[in-house]
Amino acid sequence: MALVTVGLSHHSAPIAARERLAFTETELPDALTRLHALPGISEAAVLSTCNRTEITAVMEMDNDSCLFEWWERERTASRGSLRSYIYTHRGPGVVLHALRVASGLDSMVVGEPQILGQVKRSYTQALQVGALGPVLTRLFQHSFAVAKLVRSQTQVGANPVSVAYAAVQLAHHIFTDFRDQTALLIGAGETATLLGRHLRKRDVGRLVVVNRSLERAQKLAQELGGLAVARADLAAHLPDADLVIASTGAREHVLDRPLVQAAIQRRRRKPVLMIDLAVPRDIDPEIGALEDVYLYGLDDLREVIADNLKARAAAAEQAEVLIENYAGDFMRWLDSRDSAATIRQLRAHARQQRDLVLDKARRRLLAGTPPEEVLSYLADTLCNRLMHEPSNALRKADAVQQALLLSAVKRLYDLPDDTRE
Repeated sequence: MALVTVGLSHHSAPIAARERLAFTETELPDALTRLHALPGISEAAVLSTCNRTEITAVMEMDNDSCLFEWWERERTASRGSLRSYIYTHRGPGVVLHALRVASGLDSMVVGEPQILGQVKRSYTQALQVGALGPVLTRLFQHSFAVAKLVRSQTQVGANPVSVAYAAVQLAHHIFTDFRDQTALLIGAGETATLLGRHLRKRDVGRLVVVNRSLERAQKLAQELGGLAVARADLAAHLPDADLVIASTGAREHVLDRPLVQAAIQRRRRKPVLMIDLAVPRDIDPEIGALEDVYLYGLDDLREVIADNLKARAAAAEQAEVLIENYAGDFMRWLDSRDSAATIRQLRAHARQQRDLVLDKARRRLLAGTPPEEVLSYLADTLCNRLMHEPSNALRKADAVQQALLLSAVKRLYDLPDDTRE
């Protein structure tokens, strides 16, 4: 059995690559079903967020090439195009990485809480399509428990640092006073909710929530004291927006160049700040070339985030120690599971040999062979059968393999090191 994770994130890939190779929430169930159906894959899960896409699989053999090929097919990417961006973890590395991701230590914003919810959605999706088994189920549950411990036993989540917070901080560098500004949020999910709360704390003058589902927009707008607008009516409200922040799960651009050009003309050269927090991107990057438009994306927030993370550095070190310890706990469980399966196989093999020899011994007794002779036959034959395969393996092994096998045999049978013929 091989435990493998392949993925890309903000650490390894630019946003253009991340959006091209990401999966939307609606695409994932069918894609995951196809992944789980691949030969040699017994368990699988996919985590796809604005900053990372990762595939974790339990495989019969360590063969990450089939994961790359599946990913390229699903995203219609050219062969080998993933390789320059991808990282791979195996065995203990998979476990340590999973715990770090769930705890927020691998996030662009260290300690941000949203990632745990995204990992939980990944677990639910894999569970719903029947792609989970005992190993990944245990790994997910272990990750959830460790993430909770990290938050309760360290200060890694202290201080208001998140992508949403960083976006509002960036806007604050341009709009020193939000009270005269109109903010337009495109999307009504978790990130948009956080954005709206941060803007309200800064007394934003007017808040408009635009969403494909008007009902969800109304629910968020009611909480924030803003106006809800259906996406079909976006063009009518865009010219009034001084700040536009987009965070949807759409595959295509929500704001294209002609739409924004028309809005800018109606604003009569009054500048607008746009921040795109989505992957794939909601705002066409070409819009950044327009006069009077200041467009920022996720990767532009790194400097803002870095300034706010210094207070979390010591807490993150404490969290890393915790995570390493709990990763060891999981590996011990995994090792014991593997050894238990091998022991079961060994016992089954011994019983099979016993039954074969016993059947022949009974036939000898029925044929009139003296019991003493049958007992001797049974003991000698069973001993020879049980020793044949290990002895043959030792004889055929090269020098290095033979040294390893001999060491294992001595330990298994408690043989003295100075055994002589």
